[in-house]
Parts: sequence; structure tokens; C-alpha cells
Amino acid sequence: MSDTPLAGKNVLILVGDIYEDLELWYPKLRLIEAGASVTVAGPEAGRCYAGKNGYPCVSDARIDAMDEAAFDALVVPGGFMPDKLRRDPVVLDLVRAFNDAKKPIAAICHGGWIPISAGVYRGINVTGSPGIKDDLVNAGATYEDAAVVVDANHVTSRRPDDLPDFCRELIKLCR
Repeated sequence: MSDTPLAGKNVLILVGDIYEDLELWYPKLRLIEAGASVTVAGPEAGRCYAGKNGYPCVSDARIDAMDEAAFDALVVPGGFMPDKLRRDPVVLDLVRAFNDAKKPIAAICHGGWIPISAGVYRGINVTGSPGIKDDLVNAGATYEDAAVVVDANHVTSRRPDDLPDFCRELIKLCR
């Protein structure tokens, strides 16, 4: 098996104020290690966003300049960031485009709020932070309390401790 199973793949990660540090950085570095090209997009390009625990992330691009066709997968970290980004119709349209194309959408912890607001979880088995369990169920998803749940093109996890399982399954789905 290749050490770079994602060579030639492009992955988009969303960032915004008060993102969960580990839930952005661990997948970003793991995806790069697997050979993927990673673009981090936020509301503004080149802006430094502070993580929930203070770790900085400078966005590569603006979310509103992103096109699903240029990417093979989408990663949505948690933290408080998803609560604000899910109010942006451009973000929701982007998530719907990934879903319509059946491309992997990976959401961890509170990251599930964005696919919920995009309306792409109806009939999907998911997990997420216990704090958004009711939101997931009310969106029509079936909630499982598990380290990782994969259903169709969706990979979901609950918290930073689940990141090894989350990234392993994301990489499998992206191949």
C-alpha cells in the first residue's frame, strides 16, 4: 500500500473564528501526510483565525471563492465556528454541492451543525458532539454514540479523542 494514498486529491477544510484547534489541524496534517493537497477556506482569505484554544490558522482562500468541482472532499471542524458559518447561504450551498456530487463530507463534534443547516443529513447515520444530538435527530439523522460513523459519503465523529478513527475513515473514503 502506498504511503500517499491521497496523492492527486484535493481537500477543502473550513475555518472561522473559534474553530476547534485539534479538529482542524489533526485532519489537515494527516491528509497532507497521506498525499492530499489541502486548502483551508474562511470568510476572508489570508486572515488569521484563532482557534478555541488559541492556536492560529491562516486561511488560504475565501469560502465564497470555492467551487466543489475543484475538490474531492470537505472537512468541517467543530468548535464555535460552525454556529456562525452555518448562517451563510454560500457555505450551505457549497455543502449541498459536495453532497449532490456524493463527495466525502467529514464533520466532527459541532461541525455537524453545518450539514444540518444544509439539509444533507436526512436519513443518514451520524454521530457528533452529544451537545448537538437533538439537532442531528431533529434534522432527520439517526444518531449513534460511536467514535466514528460512516454512511454513504458522510464521515462523522464526536470529539478530538475520536480523531484517529475519523481520519482513518476519511482517508479510506477519499481513495
